Amino acid sequence: MYDAKRDAIKELIRRIREIEIKTRGMVEGLITGEYHSIFRGRGIEFSEVRGYLPGDDVRAIDWNVTARFNAPFVKEYVEERDLSVYIVFDVSASNDFGYQRSKKEVGYDIAASIMFAALRNNDNVGLCLFSDRVEKFIPPRKGRKHVLKLLRELIFCESEGASTDIHAVLSFLSNVVRKRSIMFIISDFIAADFEQSLKRLKARHDVIPVCITDPREYEIPDIGYIYIEDPETGEQMLLNTSGPAFRERYRELADNKHEELRAMMKRLKLDMVDVKTDEPFYIPLRRFFMLRKKRLSG
Repeated sequence: MYDAKRDAIKELIRRIREIEIKTRGMVEGLITGEYHSIFRGRGIEFSEVRGYLPGDDVRAIDWNVTARFNAPFVKEYVEERDLSVYIVFDVSASNDFGYQRSKKEVGYDIAASIMFAALRNNDNVGLCLFSDRVEKFIPPRKGRKHVLKLLRELIFCESEGASTDIHAVLSFLSNVVRKRSIMFIISDFIAADFEQSLKRLKARHDVIPVCITDPREYEIPDIGYIYIEDPETGEQMLLNTSGPAFRERYRELADNKHEELRAMMKRLKLDMVDVKTDEPFYIPLRRFFMLRKKRLSG
């Protein structure tokens, strides 16, 4: 028993360390400007009074202190961040799918990058794991120890539910999280009837959907007769993949489904981050940050 527990701890440390090293470059890039400037704090708070230096804004002069010491002094302010960032992570069975890497594994890298970026900016980080139910909810806190705890819970989560109910988790978050927060929803969004609950959540919080897809969900290779199984329902079906018409129809249906998802996000004015398992995850994530930064500065 002791050896098994010790081995599990070693494996946990190894996997977290591996993810941290892998995402370090992404985190360094995010915290050099994009993350900090996009997700701003609630305002500014007074820090200190110091002597006036050439180039200081004259509007910052503290006239009371200046009159008292007969020399110019200015007030300094710092940003009051106190931000809460939630990782809302889909641990349902469909996210175990992947041709080269599973959607869930790619999601780990994305979640870790965001967590470490928030850590470097001294923000609070929380976690919500869901399938067809809320599997685990951990309120946001600051600190490296807390972030490592979240990664442990994420990586070693054994989901009780197989299917996906996005409406349920969005409704839960709307009812539980009262303070305005940033919510990254990491999922393949293979679910139905969640537009209204997403709209409700978006009215209170800054919601960023991160949709992870795999190329095999859009293209089936010509390998003859195969059985395919829905990982969430267990339903099996025998398919003949040899026919070009069948493969084309399959790709068309998959493309249409994804376009419907894009259209819904556009209606809700949400910036969906599209991530493919066979491409570097940081490219679309960075594109999102740059787009948001450009919009804020413009």
